Amino acid sequence: MERFILHWGEMGTRWGVNRSVAQIHALLYLSKDPLPAETIAEALGLARSNVSTSLKELQSWKLVQISHVLGDRRDHFVALKDVQEMFNRVVEGRKQREIDPTLTLLRDLHLQSSDDKNSDKAVGKAIEDMLVFVELMSHWYEDVRKLPNPVLLKLAKLGSKVMKWLPNKT
Repeated sequence: MERFILHWGEMGTRWGVNRSVAQIHALLYLSKDPLPAETIAEALGLARSNVSTSLKELQSWKLVQISHVLGDRRDHFVALKDVQEMFNRVVEGRKQREIDPTLTLLRDLHLQSSDDKNSDKAVGKAIEDMLVFVELMSHWYEDVRKLPNPVLLKLAKLGSKVMKWLPNKT
């Protein structure tokens, strides 16, 4: 359990997530019971304020939710256990936080360069190429995301075997 929590924390920093957030997520994911913030802080050697802030971030990603325990007035926390749904929520969160604002900017820049007769045509073309590609991938993601999780998992398991159904495999 300790090795996983430490590793998840290290991976979190590589994914752009605070180490404490990732370690708390790992602890809650592995925990069979909901945990109060005090227990989380003690288990990981973190300040209570750090745990509170980290839990709010995990809740904003919809990876952790509040749970109540009979006879205990404190909030307890539990992590989503379905790995595929966890992955879906992380990807959706990253799309909303990273891809969608980038698409908005690219659309604005494309319109601006189209209207500005003095703009560098090569720069305008590069912006347009990126816009077309990011929109295509975003639409593809939206289509794939509509698939039920079991179908999506079957598709993922097919891997490169999908290529045999595509024309012009080059």
